[in-house]
Amino acid sequence: MSINVYWMQIGGCGGDSISFLNADAPDIAELFRSLDINLLWHPSLSNISALEHEQIVADIYSGGLKLDVLIVEGSVIQGPAGSGLFDTRDGKPTKDIAYEMAQHADVVLAAGTCASFGGFGVDDMIESTGLQFCKRKKGGLLGADFLAKSGQPVINLAGCPCHHDILAGAITAVGNGIKLKLDQYNRPQEWFSSLIHQGCTRNEYHEYRVEEENFGEKGCMFFHMGCQGPLVSGVCNTNLWNQHSSKTRAGVPCFGCTSPDFPMNTPLFETNNIEGVPVKLPSGVDRAHYMVYKDMAAAAAPERLKNKGNS
Repeated sequence: MSINVYWMQIGGCGGDSISFLNADAPDIAELFRSLDINLLWHPSLSNISALEHEQIVADIYSGGLKLDVLIVEGSVIQGPAGSGLFDTRDGKPTKDIAYEMAQHADVVLAAGTCASFGGFGVDDMIESTGLQFCKRKKGGLLGADFLAKSGQPVINLAGCPCHHDILAGAITAVGNGIKLKLDQYNRPQEWFSSLIHQGCTRNEYHEYRVEEENFGEKGCMFFHMGCQGPLVSGVCNTNLWNQHSSKTRAGVPCFGCTSPDFPMNTPLFETNNIEGVPVKLPSGVDRAHYMVYKDMAAAAAPERLKNKGNS
């Protein structure tokens, strides 16, 4: 029995679709074949007329066409003044279309941080929000108590964009009727129960507090350069992008894009710190003990780390 999937792009976003195209084990064509997915609509991938698309939407609204999975990428635009008229389709606010579609869906997937938590523009005139969260506050477009027809809340696949393996994995899970275990922000624990820091090739430099203040070196970027790796969860250093690399492996600080607070109101490449100790520390870490430990660790750092591999 085929699985009907409708994919919406709202808020001007298509980055999660581009990320999804990089899935290769399996690639998206094989994934759709193996799950017998009937892609009712995707703004970039579908090849049907406007009239055919309108009929699909009408059939979903009437109940004549079953909607198994609704995927939404991009933030829900509510501005100006709650009207949603900053983002419309055929004159109708996309927020209203997304709301109506969600009422008919068995499963709702929020693809990316904007669809999950609002992302850019939450405190701006565009009044963006996520489907069921606005930053860390539950509610969003659909309300805190919303449940899809399967009895599940919106499943938040955070990331800017969401990692292709997470998108493929989540679609595979729901396509096989598997209910994913979710964390407090409705992100699947399968991919959001460990930190970006885990698997980072700079971990040893972090442990011995061999720090960086400039690009192009091998040390830890958490203390001065704004790296969010020890603070946010995700798979970037265990499931590499394109099976090849990640920000920290390429020498760029993690931006923390899987966090409900992304984007933060702080510079990307600076760490707010007090006496050299970051203001934000990993969950459960005591500041006083951390200061003592890191000073001792820095003093005990092996020469090979202090030299950063340079002879």
